[in-house]
Amino acid sequence: MDLTQGTFVEKQGRAKKMMLWFGMVSLAMMFAGLTSAYVVSKSRPDWISDFQIPTSFYISTAAILLSSLTFHLAKKAIQNGDKSKTTTLLLVTLALGVAFVLLQFAGFSEIIANGYYFTGSESTITTSFLYAIVFSHIVHVIAGLLVLLVVIYNHFKEKYKPGQTLGLELGAMFWHFLDFLWVYLILFFYFFR
Repeated sequence: MDLTQGTFVEKQGRAKKMMLWFGMVSLAMMFAGLTSAYVVSKSRPDWISDFQIPTSFYISTAAILLSSLTFHLAKKAIQNGDKSKTTTLLLVTLALGVAFVLLQFAGFSEIIANGYYFTGSESTITTSFLYAIVFSHIVHVIAGLLVLLVVIYNHFKEKYKPGQTLGLELGAMFWHFLDFLWVYLILFFYFFR
């Protein structure tokens, strides 16, 4: 690769990272709007103030935090040229991501088992907001899982090497953002009941 082509690839990489940042900022603004509406709605007389966060949501928090760590370690492993370790860590990240989604649905089941519904005549504004916010995050995690599958596919095609990790870096940035977003949401729900 000559110097001109190297400069082009570097600029293209910066542009892709900037586009991802714009997308993540847009998502953050969407969730800021949803959580702001949640806070404003707390003044309603039908607001449930003794609502308990499902245990599965806390366990899923541990799963997504651990998945962020394994994704970070996978990026370090490929930068060090350790393809086998990268494969293992990417697959563990995928398993933890799937576990996160399943635990979120288990949390919804816990909420319903406690007699709180998300829609219909038995629903409340509290549970409807919780459902809308958490489900919106789950949709983005599923998008993150699809990105992760593309990263894993490209890894198996040996597209990532030390110094050539842009796709993996972009996937990791988005995954870490989803992790940060969930931590924000779980803390928000804990402190703003």
